[in-house]
Amino acid sequence: MAWLVLGYLISYIPYVMLLKTLVLEMSSAAAGPVDGLVLLPAAALGQLAVMPLLLVLSGWWRYARPGGPAPGRGEAALPPYGPVLAAGFFASLVVGTTTLAFTFTGTSVLLVLLLMRGGVLAISPLVDKVRGRHVTRSAWAALLCSLAAVLVALGGVRDHHLALPALLCLGVYLVGYVARFDLMSRVAKTGSHATDRRYFAVEHAAAPVFLVLLLAAGALAGHPALRTGFTSFLATPHAWTAAAVGVAYEVLFVFGTLIYLDRRALTWCVPANRCASLVSGLAAAYALHHLAGTPTPTGGELLALVLVVAAVAALSAPALAGLRAPAGRTGQVVFVCGNNTSRSPLAEHIARHEAARRKAAGRAGAPRFTSAGLHVAPAARRHRDPMSPYARAALESLGVHSARRRARCHRARPLTADLCRRSAVVYCMTGAQRDEVLALAPGTAARVLCLDPHGDIPNPAGQPPEVYLDCARRIRTAIRRRLLDAGGGGLHGGTPEAA
Repeated sequence: MAWLVLGYLISYIPYVMLLKTLVLEMSSAAAGPVDGLVLLPAAALGQLAVMPLLLVLSGWWRYARPGGPAPGRGEAALPPYGPVLAAGFFASLVVGTTTLAFTFTGTSVLLVLLLMRGGVLAISPLVDKVRGRHVTRSAWAALLCSLAAVLVALGGVRDHHLALPALLCLGVYLVGYVARFDLMSRVAKTGSHATDRRYFAVEHAAAPVFLVLLLAAGALAGHPALRTGFTSFLATPHAWTAAAVGVAYEVLFVFGTLIYLDRRALTWCVPANRCASLVSGLAAAYALHHLAGTPTPTGGELLALVLVVAAVAALSAPALAGLRAPAGRTGQVVFVCGNNTSRSPLAEHIARHEAARRKAAGRAGAPRFTSAGLHVAPAARRHRDPMSPYARAALESLGVHSARRRARCHRARPLTADLCRRSAVVYCMTGAQRDEVLALAPGTAARVLCLDPHGDIPNPAGQPPEVYLDCARRIRTAIRRRLLDAGGGGLHGGTPEAA
């Protein structure tokens, strides 16, 4: 992620500088304001021209084919083409309005950009909430710091006038991002290379095509600026600079999309993206001041930069904590489910029973076993749910009598990032839960597995007792297989790919 953010930051600077220099030169030559829609066709064509080159050089074009690389066993399925093409359409709205925002006259460009960035920051937790994604405390802290940076910089804007075209541009931009984020969260952000790269390749190929088609439709409908952009403007020297703007945005678009496709919540990814754009925007502002005499950043913008650095520090907190706590130092095995009342405590007690039985037979010693839930409220310490009576009955049916007292005393507890980092292995009941664990504790992918590599273990909650018994039997089979793979008392067999 650090390399992606650095790439986004570096590629954003030439994009802003090329576009602002082009607008200044054209305004000076025309002795008046320039309609940004005149520049958009050449920029869109420049992006469209270089897009296939990047997909071919990366090799990711193969993932867009129907017969391309498939996900590994247990990984999320390839996303259907329909939603990804729709995401490409909405991404084209984002691309067009981002470039257009830098060309307005009579309205503060900084104001428009701040509203755009602030709007995306505001919608990211809403999309996460709708999609049920886990948002860490550090991500919330980074989001608040980023929003504060936008508000502080907004306070330094001298011209708060927002013309109707700029208002429409802002509205289209935010609609594009809301729809794109929703589709991306629905079919991608899985951590599966094949799944996420299919999304990236198809959306990436579709976005510039849709943008050119939308602009061409506007030109055919009689819009004068777009007609000029597709005809006489392409014959001018400025058209090459406009095309270079599109090429720069294409590189920027690659890094931005890969940041958003990280398996973690958007509330984590969006501040990383927005922080990079704010820093690069300030760098470009100073460069333009020295090269073209444009105004320097205000004190408010510089203070916003300090808040951006704070946001980056907050986002980095989980990784830094992981460096301080050596991975798997306790040797314990953690079983994870949703509420820690049925599947994961069943797995905990069955694993302890099976390991003890093998140890009594003269095999290797066993690690410590525990369990936790992803959806247990940390604040409700005195009112955590006990183990399900049907789950306890299933243990009795399987002959796990040694767990009787522990099962009666069991209380659900929440899974924490620290517990994940300290454990040798974390076994989840479903692939979706594995995704949640990896979002909670980045950097633990090699030790977070699905207990049954052949498929999800469904939740028996609300079902008859026999469903709990079937669930317990399946968990026992999976645990015995893991014990056999580990060669004795441990439960360390398997790989993330197999999970």
